[in-house]
Amino acid sequence: MDQISNYMSRKSGSFPGLMARKSELCLPVSTKPKPKFRVKALLGHCLYRRVVIWTFVIIVLLSVTLFNPRLTARSRDVLDLVHGSKGVTDETQALKIAGVQKQDGDEEDRLQDMTEEKQQEDQEKDQEMLEEEDEEEETTENVNGPHWLRYKHLDGYYNGLRALVPFSEYRPEYPKISRTGRVAEPSPTVHHSSPPKPSVYVPQPAYDSEEYVKKYVHVKRCYLDEDSKVPAPDVYAYSGVPQGQPKPAIGSYDLLGIREDVCFDRFGRYGPYGLGYDLELGGTGEALDTEHEGSETVWEKSGKINYENVDWASAQERCYKTNEGRFFTGNETRDFELAQTGRQRMDRIAVVVRTYVGFQWTSHALLNFRAMINELNLRSGGEYDVHFLLHVRDNNAPIWADPATVQNILDVNVPPEFHGLCTLWSEAQMKLYYPGNFGETFENPSNGDIHGVYRSAHMPLQHFAMMHPEYAHFWNWEMDMRWTGSYYEFFDRLGKWGAKQSRQGMWERASKYYIPGLHGSWENFTDLVDHETQASGKRPILGPVVFTGKAGLEEGEVFLPSSCASGSDMTQCGVGEDADLITLNPLFDADESGWVFAGDVTGYDKQYQKPPRRCAIVTASRLSRRLLRVMHEETWRLHHSMFSEMFPPSMALHHGLKAVYAPHPVYLDRRWPQQEIENAFNGGRDHTSGGHGSPFDLTNEHNHKGTTWYYNSEFAGLLWRRWLGYAQMDGRGDNGGRAGEGTKKGGQKEEEDPSNSGRLCLRSMLVHPIKWENPAEQD
Repeated sequence: MDQISNYMSRKSGSFPGLMARKSELCLPVSTKPKPKFRVKALLGHCLYRRVVIWTFVIIVLLSVTLFNPRLTARSRDVLDLVHGSKGVTDETQALKIAGVQKQDGDEEDRLQDMTEEKQQEDQEKDQEMLEEEDEEEETTENVNGPHWLRYKHLDGYYNGLRALVPFSEYRPEYPKISRTGRVAEPSPTVHHSSPPKPSVYVPQPAYDSEEYVKKYVHVKRCYLDEDSKVPAPDVYAYSGVPQGQPKPAIGSYDLLGIREDVCFDRFGRYGPYGLGYDLELGGTGEALDTEHEGSETVWEKSGKINYENVDWASAQERCYKTNEGRFFTGNETRDFELAQTGRQRMDRIAVVVRTYVGFQWTSHALLNFRAMINELNLRSGGEYDVHFLLHVRDNNAPIWADPATVQNILDVNVPPEFHGLCTLWSEAQMKLYYPGNFGETFENPSNGDIHGVYRSAHMPLQHFAMMHPEYAHFWNWEMDMRWTGSYYEFFDRLGKWGAKQSRQGMWERASKYYIPGLHGSWENFTDLVDHETQASGKRPILGPVVFTGKAGLEEGEVFLPSSCASGSDMTQCGVGEDADLITLNPLFDADESGWVFAGDVTGYDKQYQKPPRRCAIVTASRLSRRLLRVMHEETWRLHHSMFSEMFPPSMALHHGLKAVYAPHPVYLDRRWPQQEIENAFNGGRDHTSGGHGSPFDLTNEHNHKGTTWYYNSEFAGLLWRRWLGYAQMDGRGDNGGRAGEGTKKGGQKEEEDPSNSGRLCLRSMLVHPIKWENPAEQD
C-alpha cells in the first residue's frame, strides 16, 4: 500500500506538512556558499594558535595509529559473535597449543601449515580491507543528500542474454565476497554472437511420476477453452545467469527453495500470454517495438494463443472440478473423514488481488494476471484460485442488491476476461458487517474512518474468508506487484518454507532482515539472533502474549501444536505446522519505531498502555483461515482494530499463532558496503528492524529507494521497465544520481546493437511498486 504518497495526495493539513518537512532530510544538501571562516582572526591570538597546533598534532598521531591496517587487522565479522568472538586471540592460542603438543616431524609440519594458513588469512583480510577502502574512496564523489548516493551504481543488472553463462561459471559483480568467504575475482567478460535458446520451465511437481501418484491423487490436465483443445501454456526460462549480474543483498533463493540458476526474459515470461504478437492474433500488441531475436521459440509448442474470448473464471472452475478429488473441502467433519482414507489430499489456497474502481488496466496488467491464473490454477490442477476484491468507492451503489449495478461497474472497470473472478465490496457494506461503536483510538494521523480501506483493509478480506470456507489460506495481493519468475514457484516454496520453521525464536528471527553477505548461512543467522536476544535481556516469545486489558476469545487460545508440549524438543516446536502468517518484510516492533501509523490502535482501554504490536510494511502476505477467524472475532465482538499493516501480525502475536517473515531475494541498485546494509535495515532496538532506529521510521525510509521491494522504491520500476525493453534514465551516466537522472539507457536500439549483450534476463524477483510500464502510460 502506498501509504505516505497516497495519503499526502488525498489529505491536507498539519500532518502532511510534518511529513513533507521530515522528508526534506532525504534531499540533497544545499550547495549555496556559506560565510567564510576567519582563520586569520583565530590564529592571531597566541593561546588559540598553540591549541590549534597541538590539536592538529594529536589528530595526526591518532590517525596514524588507528588507520594502520596492520594494527587494526582484527576481524570484525558479525559471525564472530555467533562463534564466541573467535578472532586473532583464538588463533594465537591454537598456535601455542599446537607448539606444546608437537612431538615429531608431523606435528612440526602441522604447526607450519597452521602458521602459513594464518599468514594467508591475514593477507586476505588486508586485501579485503584495502578493497573496501578503495570502494569507499570510489563512492565519495557525491557528498550531498542521503548516504547511499555516495555508493556507485551496479551495472551487472543490465547484462543481457549474450552474456549468459552456466551457473557454475557465474561471478557476481556484487557483493564481492564469494561462496568460500574469500574476495571474489572480477567477473570475466562474456559475449556470445547470438542469444541462447530457452526451454520450458516447470516448477510444479512431476504429477505423472510414479512417486507422486503413489502419494497423491492423480492430476488431470487443464485447458483454457471449454472444448479442451487449448492446453494451459508453459513459461520459458534460460539455463544460467548473465555474467556479472549482482546477487541479492537481502534474502536468499536457496533458503526458500527457489532456483537461482535460471533467468527469465520478457518473451519467455509473458510471450505465452500475448506479449510479442498483434491484437489481430489475440495478443496484446506489446513489445513489437522492442528487440526480439530468438523470441519465436516460446510459440513453437503452443502457437500464438488467441486470448480474445478466454473466460478465466470458467477455466479456473473447470480445472478445479476436474481435479476436485485431490482436495479437502473446508468442511471439518468431511475433511477429517477424507484424511483417514486413501491417498493424501491437499488444502486449497486463494490469491485475493486488491483492486478498485478507477484502476487503469493496461496490456501489461493483463499479461501479469493471465500469468498468475494460468501458473497458479491451471498448471497446478486447481491448487490455487485467483480472485479480485474490487473496492467500489460509491457507498450509495447497491452492490449487494442489484445485479445490473454490479454488471455496470464491472463493464466500466474490469476487462471482460476477468469479470467472473470479481467480488465487489464497499465501505458502507463494512459498516453493516461490522456495526457498533469501536471506541477510542490512541492515534489517527490519517483522520480516516475505521471502516475505510486505508485504515482497515483487512475488513473486506475477513469478510471474504468467512464467505469462502473452501480455502485454508488467503494471499493478500496488490495490483502493482510483479514477479519475474513462475508464480507457482514463489507461492508454493514460501508456503513450504513457512511450515518447516520452528516456533522457537520465531518472532525474533522475523524481526530482522537476513543479509547473507554479512550473516552467512541461515544457521549462523539463527545463532546470531539467539545471541542478540540473550544480550538484550528479553525472553523469547513463545505462544500468546499477556498484557493488561487483553480480552480472550470465545473458543479459547489453543493454537500451539503438540510438538510444543512440555518436555518436547523445543527446536521442533511448530515444525511441520503451516504458518498462519507469512510476510514479505520483517515483523517489527512498532513501539517507538517512528513508523507514522504505529499508534493507530482502536477499541482498547486508553487507561492502559497500547497493547504490544507487530507490523509488516506492504500488506502482501499469506493469512490462514484461523488467523482471519481471530481477526474477525476481534473486530465484530471486541471492536478492536489497528492500521492495515499492523492488525494481522498483532493478532498473531496476541493469540500465539505461527508467523514468519520469508526472506525473499531483494536487490540493491548500488554497491552498499555490507555493514551499512545492516546499519540501515537492522538499525533498530537490539539490532532488529523495530523500535528506535527502525528502517520504517519516516526519516529512514529513504534507504528503501534503491531496493527492488518497498512501497517507495525507485529502483523497482526502473529495472522492471528495462527488463520489458524500454529505455530508462536510471541514474547512471553524466549528471547521474537518482531515478529520472543521468543518461537514458536501454531500449530497442541499444539491445539490437551487436556489441551490446542483448535484452535483459533476470532471476526470479519481486518488484514493487510498478505504477506504469510502457513509457506511453506515464502521462
